[in-house]
Amino acid sequence: MTILESNDHHLRQLIFERHRVIVKFTDEACPVCKALSPKFTQIATEPAYRDITFVRMNAKENPVSQKEVKMTGTPFFAIYKDSTLLDCGIISTEEALRSMLNKLL
Repeated sequence: MTILESNDHHLRQLIFERHRVIVKFTDEACPVCKALSPKFTQIATEPAYRDITFVRMNAKENPVSQKEVKMTGTPFFAIYKDSTLLDCGIISTEEALRSMLNKLL
């Protein structure tokens, strides 16, 4: 699946339209964000996660979403199921990302 670029307004729409959503809040100055980016892109194409909508947002440009998930740094991930925030937090490894995704399955 393609990773969707989003903003505060579009995210609200996505979490109500899609059954399962994962959001990666990123920052251009974050080296961990850059290092994890290829894995996030790869995982988004894996068949096991085909029913999950992958979203990327610029953390600094989306203060409403940032406040909602109580973002504490980047890369920060949030997962939504049936319009409800299930889990969120800073993730820096592929294993932790997969663990969070598996909560959506």
